[in-house]
Amino acid sequence: MAEVVIAVRKLRKSVADAAGELEILRDIEFELLRGQSVAIVGASGSGKSTLLALIAGLDTPSSGTVVLDGQDLFALDEDQRAALRALKVGFVFQSFQLLANLTALENVMLPLELAGRRDARAAATHMMQRVGLGQRLGHYPKLLSGGEQQRVALARAFVVRPAVLLADEPTGSLDFATGERVMELMFELNREHGTTLVLVTHDRAIAQRCQRLITVEAGRALEVADAPA
Repeated sequence: MAEVVIAVRKLRKSVADAAGELEILRDIEFELLRGQSVAIVGASGSGKSTLLALIAGLDTPSSGTVVLDGQDLFALDEDQRAALRALKVGFVFQSFQLLANLTALENVMLPLELAGRRDARAAATHMMQRVGLGQRLGHYPKLLSGGEQQRVALARAFVVRPAVLLADEPTGSLDFATGERVMELMFELNREHGTTLVLVTHDRAIAQRCQRLITVEAGRALEVADAPA
């Protein structure tokens, strides 16, 4: 039987505003299995990115919890959650989030060095070659195209072999053809590494390539369904 890697339990998030309390998410519940790919879809402002931040433990819920690879995230303090993320979670963002003063290789090495890996350079070099950037190791982000920067971000995310990869609109800054190539690479790496992929996207065509769809409607309704074959 497949192992549950992410369990979201009665998750609720609300914030105070001028009118009182604004409810962003309400009683969200689902489980994701190891190696599964899932797309979170919904209209702008529906709570998709908030849900992703809660799954990562980057935000805290008003009630409920998230169990990540057997660990209740919100039973941990902020430092403990950060340490768990470093071990278990990779991130890919729309804006790449590369460090401008580091080369492409150094950006990929960084999470390995923070984890104390002695083979950081060799492992990062191998991953850069895997994403087709073996000739760009010494290039700084400003010298790379958007597609190349996102491939560096993918290499950095997968190099630590995370249990979970969280991607927030990873093709949002790319043209269609480049976005297609990046997504194909992401799904290939996901299959190779057996990672649980959680992808926030507004693109239904990308979403339907995932094994499951989660539709958030104004944070109040959650539909979990198998994606079309």
